[in-house]
Amino acid sequence: MSEILRPEAVPAFLEPLLRGVAGAGARELSPHRRLPPPQASRRAAVLMAFARGPEVLLVERASTLRNHAGQVAFPGGRLDPGDSGPIGAALREAEEETGLDPAGVVPLALLPEMFIPPSGFVVTPVLAHWARPTPVRAVDEAETAQVLRIPVAALTDPANRITTLHPSGHTGPAFLVAGVLVWGFTGGLLSALLDRAGWARPWDESRVLELGAAWSAARSQSQHTGQEAAGT
Repeated sequence: MSEILRPEAVPAFLEPLLRGVAGAGARELSPHRRLPPPQASRRAAVLMAFARGPEVLLVERASTLRNHAGQVAFPGGRLDPGDSGPIGAALREAEEETGLDPAGVVPLALLPEMFIPPSGFVVTPVLAHWARPTPVRAVDEAETAQVLRIPVAALTDPANRITTLHPSGHTGPAFLVAGVLVWGFTGGLLSALLDRAGWARPWDESRVLELGAAWSAARSQSQHTGQEAAGT
């Protein structure tokens, strides 16, 4: 797959986001992210695909995976020898995980490399316009529990935003949406994107929940939404 970026093809609704990330460094987009080791070789890429709505494509990883089990993330994974680069890897992984048609995705920008200590990967986020959305699903349930198309309005709703407290003592922005908890690398990066696009709304950053309590809150939100839909 080609490694061509097409920022000139950005739709109007994504222009604020593309402008906002232009020239941003890794520390600005992920303030708590550690710098990668000098000779880090484990490379990966993730696809940040935004469709009109706007909405963003996310996946919930299977609970049995070795790394980041059960976490919600952008589609993506390691660069394979046959990949043309981070764009090719991000599109290939997104297709393998969600069934997304890469031909309907327009890559707009590469964000700076970011190091994820738990897995040891140096990740390149690929910002893209999902210009022609197609039906998506969990292609391989051994890797992906579910595929999510999350409205940006749900992410910016102050009621859905919290700060998570990891057992290590690390805190970071998180989201309670669609019955799942979006935290860690993905939560922090999404929060930065909302800020840089000017989409974020004021929220209570002092609302801190430990990880276990945050997951319980996400499940409770899902049950409450289901009850409302059923009219109970």
